[in-house]
Formats: sequence, structure tokens, C-alpha cells
Amino acid sequence: MAIMITDECINCGACEPECPNNAIYEGGVEWAIADGTNVKGTYILETGKEVDVDAQLSPVEEDYYFIVPDKCTECKGFHEEPQCAAVCPVDCCVPDPEREETDEVLLGRKDKLHI
Repeated sequence: MAIMITDECINCGACEPECPNNAIYEGGVEWAIADGTNVKGTYILETGKEVDVDAQLSPVEEDYYFIVPDKCTECKGFHEEPQCAAVCPVDCCVPDPEREETDEVLLGRKDKLHI
């Protein structure tokens, strides 16, 4: 399952530089699939919507840091555990119960993001 940041986030930013997929953004910030990845052209989001990888998409959260589920791999293929959760001082980086994903799905996403 992808990782999510809860509303207990204190906006310290410790998690953001730890993400190997650049999936973590400050609240209210637009994001793009291309940010920190090697993807070119278009990308199909988990909703089935096809987007230009450079398109600036709406923030997932306005008030605190957020993780883009379409870019989160739980650090599979990079680290033994999600790095955001490892460095979070308030333990607000937790598994998202709405997005249970297998290792195969997470590793497939990693491969798509880092061609």
C-alpha cells in the first residue's frame, strides 16, 4: 500500500528529501509526474486518466505535506523501509488503508518512474 501523511503533520519537511521518487510535496504545491523521475511523454494515473508528465497537477492536500500515490513505491527497490516514515518525528507517515498494493505493483511503478 502507498504511504500517506496524516493531518498530524507538523510541516517540518524532514520526509521530502528522503523520497527516492520525489512523491512528497509541501501542502498547497502543484506537482508533476516528471518531478524527480525519468518519465517522458504521457503517464496514466491510477484513476486511468492520461496526463502529460510535465503537467502541473492540483495538490493532494492544502495544509500539510502530502504524498502523491501515483509516485509512491514505499521505497521498494531503493530501501528496506519507507524513508519518510523512518525520519518522521511525529510518526504521521503511515500506510494508506485505501491503497493496498502488492510488492509487484510497487516495483512496477518504480520501474515506470525510473526508466
